[in-house]
Amino acid sequence: MLHLLYILLFTIVAFLAIRNLIHNLITLGGQSRSYNPAQNYHRGYGGRNYGSGQKRLHPELLDDRGKPIQEPLLVMRSVTMEDARKRLDAIYNASPGGSNPETEDQE
Repeated sequence: MLHLLYILLFTIVAFLAIRNLIHNLITLGGQSRSYNPAQNYHRGYGGRNYGSGQKRLHPELLDDRGKPIQEPLLVMRSVTMEDARKRLDAIYNASPGGSNPETEDQE
């Protein structure tokens, strides 16, 4: 009898977990489709209310004046292998234990 009760409780907990997972995926999908920083500025970050009745964006999404930024947060520049190798060599040679090409030529 105890085994049947355990199986029933496990089934209920598993059903609630899967239901919650599906609900969260649907909610996240809807929020990501309609995300616009300028539009969400007045609604607040993550839908949280911070007590004053006014909702705020996360500080990293605001510029110096407190307005939402409209530019990408990550910009990567393409670097060639030769340029990267020269930079790494320069950093290594400038370090205290790094080799110095001028002293190697004299030896």
